[in-house]
Amino acid sequence: MLLAINCNNTNIKFGVVDGDRIVGEWRQHTSAMRTADEHAVWLFQLMAMEGIDPKSITDAIVASVVPNANFNLRRLCSRYFDCEPMFLGDPNVVYGIQVKGQGAGADRICNTVGASLLFPRTPVLVVDFGTSTNFDVVDEEGSYCGGSIAPGINLSIEALHNATALLPRIVVEKPKQVIGTNTVACMHSGVFWGYIGLIEGIVARIEAEFGRPMKVVSTGGLAPVFEGSTGVIDQNAPDITARGLIEIFKRSKKK
Repeated sequence: MLLAINCNNTNIKFGVVDGDRIVGEWRQHTSAMRTADEHAVWLFQLMAMEGIDPKSITDAIVASVVPNANFNLRRLCSRYFDCEPMFLGDPNVVYGIQVKGQGAGADRICNTVGASLLFPRTPVLVVDFGTSTNFDVVDEEGSYCGGSIAPGINLSIEALHNATALLPRIVVEKPKQVIGTNTVACMHSGVFWGYIGLIEGIVARIEAEFGRPMKVVSTGGLAPVFEGSTGVIDQNAPDITARGLIEIFKRSKKK
């Protein structure tokens, strides 16, 4: 079985894959200081709860946008799973897509491959709600065409709290009304509907510049918060990044 690791700025997502099935999936807060031993203790317990034998892991692949975490993730795979992991960006890794432009992160490459698998021969705009909110444009050929990066909503909330003396830290949620009647309600309204405005505005401008209809798909940990609140998002695809990472592993093994 395959251990697929997606290391983002907020969370590291671990998935165990049997063929095409994701049989186990867990999240851990990202910390570059967490050792391979700490990863293993946590992960082994969760695998045991799902009835997954760690000895069944034969391969590993890692998509990481946190370089300082990579040493311990590599050590986790080599010491506790007896396999040398593939890292996206290594010379032997095959994406199987064209990347137009420069600087596309591992998560955006995975989103592109996942979009081309789930929606073949269809232009797709993937809106990924994470630490940042990424807008990834995928054309009919499955190529990565670029996109936009906006501050993530939790990052915006944290900045608002830290830069003001009296505004509290809040958890994002859809408010009952736009006109708030107290400070917290006003913050919920401004953050939530302001972010909806950001999403709708960027999607509209990308679609106008792209010049033809696109399927707009959301993903990421905060995507469910906005589901049903805007008509510009066609559907939520929570495992699009994982599917892309798994497919990259398969393409690389065939090389």
